[in-house]
Amino acid sequence: MQLKDNTFLVTGGASGLGAATAAAIVAGGGRVVITDLPASDGETTAKNLGDAALFVPGDITDEASLIEALDAAESHGPLRGVVHCAGRGGDRMRILDRDKNPAPLQSFRDVLEVNLIGTYNVLRLAASRIARNEPIDTERGAIVLTASVAAFDGQIGQTSYTASKAAVHGMTLVAARDLASVGIRVNTIAPGVFDTPMLARLRDDIREGLAADVPFPKRLGRPDDYADMALTLLQNGYVNGETIRVDGSIRMAPR
Repeated sequence: MQLKDNTFLVTGGASGLGAATAAAIVAGGGRVVITDLPASDGETTAKNLGDAALFVPGDITDEASLIEALDAAESHGPLRGVVHCAGRGGDRMRILDRDKNPAPLQSFRDVLEVNLIGTYNVLRLAASRIARNEPIDTERGAIVLTASVAAFDGQIGQTSYTASKAAVHGMTLVAARDLASVGIRVNTIAPGVFDTPMLARLRDDIREGLAADVPFPKRLGRPDDYADMALTLLQNGYVNGETIRVDGSIRMAPR
């Protein structure tokens, strides 16, 4: 699916991976609607990208606000693609605490609500809009989801986060097969250790240690690394049903 003159939705687009992706879409000649939480910097991010970008506040777990974002995207023309970056970190809770008490169940549910239920909500609502497009060379559009390397080698304390991201990986091939009949491709990116606002809160020595664990290149991932892959998955019409690690070949240790 070409970027030029087409419209795309980026969730979690106010900062980090989403903001880099939105900027890359606009640089490629596309139009982008950014959706993120009302308290985010989405308005500023969209303004900095010019007339080709628009911010619509929303919550990916809320159907009504997500529909508003999709409506706004379609006001610029048929929605041809979605890059779903919105999500949250895990609770960093072990299954049992030091006194052998079980972790609270609600914490596990809260992580799944955003990272898994939110992802499915974006997938189903966006697919419904894209499926109504006229096909271009048999394709109606493309959806890119976001998992994590934790889906494959989660660390101790990441049970909820790993479960949510492994589920996103698990639904990717199923969704691609399901939506093939309407000409929609579905792929997922599994980022490694990226230099995002979430990681920026860590001490410098911790950040340097994380970068040193990456085999090559020995640095944290940059938002543009993610954006480059997202655009490839939007544009390459023969990549479908794949989860692609973007991680410098890191494999996370148990802790």
